[in-house]
Amino acid sequence: MVPVLTPLALIARRWTPTPRTLRRAALSAVVMSVLIIVTGGAVRLTSSGLGCDTWPKCTDDSLFATPEQGLHGAIEFGNRLLTYVLSAAVGWAIIAARSTKPWRRGLTRLGWVQFWVVMGNAVLGGITVWAGLNPWTVAGHFLLANALLTVAVITWQRTREGDTAPRPRVPRPVRKLSWALLVTSGLLITLGTTVTGSGKHAGDSSDVPRMPWDWADAAHLHAAAAWVVCALAVAMWLVLRVVDAPDDTRARARDLLIVLLAQGGIGYVQFFTGVPEILVGAHMLGSALMWIAVVRLALSLRERPLEAPAPVPVQSGSAVSATV
Repeated sequence: MVPVLTPLALIARRWTPTPRTLRRAALSAVVMSVLIIVTGGAVRLTSSGLGCDTWPKCTDDSLFATPEQGLHGAIEFGNRLLTYVLSAAVGWAIIAARSTKPWRRGLTRLGWVQFWVVMGNAVLGGITVWAGLNPWTVAGHFLLANALLTVAVITWQRTREGDTAPRPRVPRPVRKLSWALLVTSGLLITLGTTVTGSGKHAGDSSDVPRMPWDWADAAHLHAAAAWVVCALAVAMWLVLRVVDAPDDTRARARDLLIVLLAQGGIGYVQFFTGVPEILVGAHMLGSALMWIAVVRLALSLRERPLEAPAPVPVQSGSAVSATV
């Protein structure tokens, strides 16, 4: 009995991506994850969060934005359309991972994790619209987008590695320091949602409920966490030099410091200038870039060497014909 092949298996039988194509496919998911975070922020910052007043349609009678909804409807609907582009990027990564020879099952699973996170966040986005931009669901929507970004970055890194067990490149105390940096950076991003949830940019021009605390107090707590992250990042940069870590790892620690310096500057300027929309958007982009830098730094502390391809046996007949 001939086994029935899935569409992915059929594609894998007819196409083998190059390592470069595989890396580009994974990188496209990273880029789209960042873009969806930034454009999601633009929806909120332009008060277009309820530009489409229902979900999954844009209105009760139309799947698309209508002229009556104006610019806000176009912005919100445009962000929804970007979810399809993001899904296409994730799909490309899944197909490329499945078609790689030999089949890299772990890489394919990471691609499917991205797909289900995208689907889950789309549903949560719909719930956010139904809830009238409740700040708690808005925060969850943003954090789930960052979860997608995390998996996308891990997938991208894994395309450059083999499937062997990871081997440490630095001593254990340094790896523990990287975990502390990861946890505090995640806490920093989470605290950022409390600033947003209690601040002036509610996502709609009408009265939208806010989180029950003063946004300035939330901003001060967020800033304190940022200083902790900066201290840990400086410590990591110094420790990596002391233990003579690989050059690429030290470069990632340096990149993280540069991103943190820029992000901190934007944060303080926006606080003292009344949180203008353009700076809030830049701060959201900086948040995504900071998280990418933190994750890549942590991943660079271990390695999975690429396995050498198995030699293709030479048939005796081929060898004879080659000598004729």
